[in-house]
Amino acid sequence: METTKVNLNSITKNTFILKPNFHMNFGKRRIEQARKNGLRFESLGNVVDKVFTGGIFKRVFVESSEFGLPYISAQHMMNSNPLDVAKIISKKYTPRQDDMSLKENQILISCAGTVGNVKLITSDLEGVIGSQDIIRVDVDDKLLFGYLYSFLSSQTAYTYMQSFIYGSVVPRIEPNTLKKLPIPILPKEFQQKIHNLIVESAQLRVEANKLLKEATSVFDELKVDYLAGSFVFNKVKIQKISSNKKRFDANYNVISELVDEKLKNIKYVTIRSQSSKIFIGPRSKRNYVATGVPFLSTSEMQKANPTKTEKFVNHKTAKDFAVREGWILTTRSGTLGDTIFVMPVIDNYAVSEDGIRIVVDENSEISNRYLFAFLKSNIGKNSLLAGSYGSVILHLNEDYVGDIKVPVFEEKFEEIERNVSKYIECFNQAIINENQAIDLIEKEIDQWQQ
Repeated sequence: METTKVNLNSITKNTFILKPNFHMNFGKRRIEQARKNGLRFESLGNVVDKVFTGGIFKRVFVESSEFGLPYISAQHMMNSNPLDVAKIISKKYTPRQDDMSLKENQILISCAGTVGNVKLITSDLEGVIGSQDIIRVDVDDKLLFGYLYSFLSSQTAYTYMQSFIYGSVVPRIEPNTLKKLPIPILPKEFQQKIHNLIVESAQLRVEANKLLKEATSVFDELKVDYLAGSFVFNKVKIQKISSNKKRFDANYNVISELVDEKLKNIKYVTIRSQSSKIFIGPRSKRNYVATGVPFLSTSEMQKANPTKTEKFVNHKTAKDFAVREGWILTTRSGTLGDTIFVMPVIDNYAVSEDGIRIVVDENSEISNRYLFAFLKSNIGKNSLLAGSYGSVILHLNEDYVGDIKVPVFEEKFEEIERNVSKYIECFNQAIINENQAIDLIEKEIDQWQQ
């Protein structure tokens, strides 16, 4: 049990909050110590134009983008490209679209469930509809958005925001409470330096997503119109079922037939034939430690900045879960078909056994970059989804992944590999810039802890 003394002013200045976790909070203690030593702070509400949510409304989703707009939830806003998992929400039945629409350089903060995740909206996400469980922060000329984003993304700000949480079943914070978050007012030159790093990081992310889209577009002529989980009738011959591992599930038979039809007159190779190894990490009990090797779940590995994890395992445990630069990881349970390329910034990180590891052979006909582009394309994702099994939680296995057919477009090899290589370079550098900006702020606050 921990105890501490709380100054009366600390209670009266914080809307009379009496919760122990508020006053013993790591971020709050750091900020109070820095303030005591002379660092100037202003409340968030005083240095920005607006802090608000889009409001609660009934969401009506549609299948065609002709009748709707992309919609991202608080859960998926942290993905490397939220548009990959965006639903389509009805234009007709979505009220207050101006407030609900995301704007470039707007800062988002998740405010329900997982509280305190921070996202900077880039130009490619402008106009997307955001969930009501996301707080929007509109920045004006009082503070540079890059500097504010960096501080809000820091561990100091994140833990401070946790002290504002209320609710036992679904944790929440409110915009009016968040407005009270203290923001350090550091020298203009320092703020500009941080801001420049974040602006460059944002530009690199936009460029990275553009390059990956160009790489996957090569496979667009093979696009499968059917979406996994949609309602459809189809006939399947018994001979087809007999030859397809005797699987009777509709999802497998419908999608695999559509994929096979697209590849009927095209040269292809299987993933197994191009790989030296396809495997998962060990299924074992993990004990997390305070410091050690970063550990990523399959949802964390897909984030725009997967290095910002709060879980660590010791070096002995990490050996069995470690992934290497150049490997391809794809999810094998829960949400399927999400694939990442292991970049330099997460080389030797430990990743959950729910990520299937694909190690492409150096002497293979296709490269790891070509295979990654295929698995990120429409037909690649559908090829993965076709093999799903299970009723409550869907699963994939390594054997099925090995059997997936990859079309070989020899004349496009160089173009795809060039775009994916540049994508990796941009994405990796964006993470480095962001981490550098956040680290500079944390170190500056450290200077005021003496």
